[in-house]
Amino acid sequence: MNKRVLIAALAASLGATGFTAGAMAAEEVNIYSYRKPILIEPMLNAFTEQTGIKVNAVHAEKGLLERLKNEGRNTPADIVLTVDIGRLADITGAGLTQPVESEVINEAIPPAFRDPQNEWFGLTARARIIVVSKDRVADGEIKTYEDLADPKFAGKICTRSGKHPYMVALIGSMIVAHGEDGASEWLSGLKDNLARKPQGNDRAQVKAISEGVCDVAIINHYYLAKMLQDDEQKEWANSVRVIFPNQDDRGTHMNISGMVMTAHAPDPDNALKLMEFLVSDTAQEMYAQLNSEYPLRKGVAWSDQLKSWGEFKTDDVSLADIAKERSTAIKMVDSVGYDQ
Repeated sequence: MNKRVLIAALAASLGATGFTAGAMAAEEVNIYSYRKPILIEPMLNAFTEQTGIKVNAVHAEKGLLERLKNEGRNTPADIVLTVDIGRLADITGAGLTQPVESEVINEAIPPAFRDPQNEWFGLTARARIIVVSKDRVADGEIKTYEDLADPKFAGKICTRSGKHPYMVALIGSMIVAHGEDGASEWLSGLKDNLARKPQGNDRAQVKAISEGVCDVAIINHYYLAKMLQDDEQKEWANSVRVIFPNQDDRGTHMNISGMVMTAHAPDPDNALKLMEFLVSDTAQEMYAQLNSEYPLRKGVAWSDQLKSWGEFKTDDVSLADIAKERSTAIKMVDSVGYDQ
């Protein structure tokens, strides 16, 4: 895709559009989205331009799971777009989705990033990276997630709440890698090394490093990419160095943004068309270029910012296996008193 198409699609974004069951038509598809409009509307507009199918979207930061439960068979929603394996597992676990059989999707999305029963599918990947102070942490001093529990980093690490879905997924990956006892020991060691009580979002952790509150933090990669494009936050972002952990063994933990088809989708045919479009070269490149997310479809070019950080090894453990450890991970956060 050339830049003209990308810019045209971005310029066509006009804001969220609500809908009701009575607003549906044969050539429409309705989505519920936890993702902000600016992050997905370029792709939705490109789909409409290519197919003539109108996309109606309801955006919300929370509450869509409960809304789907309340609507039941009367839901107007065909698709749900969200982030994090935990949210995808919650929706499928509640019986609110249906399996989707599509060779197009299965060929585009690697097995580790889609449900074995085809109930949910990843769209993009986000690396859970470590960032460190350029001035206060030597190059090569931290290489793995396990290093974060080393006592030499006591009082030097910042993170968000251990119960945030992104942290829960990381802890789940540690359970898969080391078992419950090993993961609990690691989490306890990480807690002992915290510079402050877990708080704030991922951007706040980078700011804390720039202000000298801590030297090390765990964040999702795209927050740093976005900060580097922000006039106010660019200075914070430039104070840190990026580390992709565990390059000599299992690789860096990856989470996803993803999609499901609702169990009672009014228009499953158009829903499938949109789902298959979102894994196409066109949409995957837009995700990469506009949102600084890693495309899951092989062969799609990364953004210049992602290229500047270089290639890296990713953990290929199935996110379905990590999702199974979520409840254990949450209990572990309480048992070690991580957020206290």
